[in-house]
Amino acid sequence: MEFALDQQQCDFAASIDAALGAADVPGAVRAWAAGDVAPGRKVWQQLSNLGVTALAVPEKFDGLEARPVDLVVALERLGYWCVPGPVTESIAVAPILLADDDRSAGLASGELVATVALPPHVPYAVDADTAGLVLVADEDVSDATRGDRHESVDLSRRLYEVTATGEPWQADIKRAYEFGALATAAQLVGAAEAMLHAAVEYAKQRTQFGRVIGSYQAIKHKLADVHIAIELARPLVYGAALSLEPRDVSAAKVAAGEAGLLTARSALQTHGAIGFTQEHDLSLLLLRVQALRSAWGTPEAHRRRVLEAL
Repeated sequence: MEFALDQQQCDFAASIDAALGAADVPGAVRAWAAGDVAPGRKVWQQLSNLGVTALAVPEKFDGLEARPVDLVVALERLGYWCVPGPVTESIAVAPILLADDDRSAGLASGELVATVALPPHVPYAVDADTAGLVLVADEDVSDATRGDRHESVDLSRRLYEVTATGEPWQADIKRAYEFGALATAAQLVGAAEAMLHAAVEYAKQRTQFGRVIGSYQAIKHKLADVHIAIELARPLVYGAALSLEPRDVSAAKVAAGEAGLLTARSALQTHGAIGFTQEHDLSLLLLRVQALRSAWGTPEAHRRRVLEAL
């Protein structure tokens, strides 16, 4: 049997690409890192207009209650464009933790952006200083307030300790974690694809010893290896979206992280030192991949889950 995205899902991905391609997302990421979230909020408003923020929200709260595969379609494109903010937390995780909470309507409309800490694998809440809702989930779920800030390798991801406040409530925390890991894996695949495209285009321009470097077999083989790694990770991510089994989610997260790391190294080697300068957009993706590899479970933690399941 052949499994593939249907035309509606492909059109949805294309609409996200069109909207984000017309926006200055790199500028929004840099502004977000500097503490100015206004450009990033405009990007989020575009996502809201497309229905991305409503994907995981129940229909009774004006959400789409879409399938996990549809969520992966969107999150992969958001990873490709390196969208700033608590993407995984607000779009994929918070709708599950809020469950029957009326605040879910705010998530669907995009008026409310949420962030989540889910210890021990997610000890800090991303962008707790700018999110309209901060949640912490352990045995129960509670509203939370932010505490001390911790630095991330990705300057656009501000990490905060959080403390539970108010009355706790019950939610499917295990399912929320699987969605968080899956959504992060999807973003890693998208980011890897973006770096590969950037590397291929640059290899057509950069010259060495009088030839464009893309004409050298070593470069062709390196970029082909990257393409294979991405195409091996992508079906694992979509397969995990179908099963939502912890073993499948962890396998997808590990594969996506490894594909992202391999692509980051190859893209940096192709570009040379210029690729890691703050002025070059590739640097944003390099740092994002490094941060997302350990977000929602480290590679070691997910490998351990796969091993225990075998």
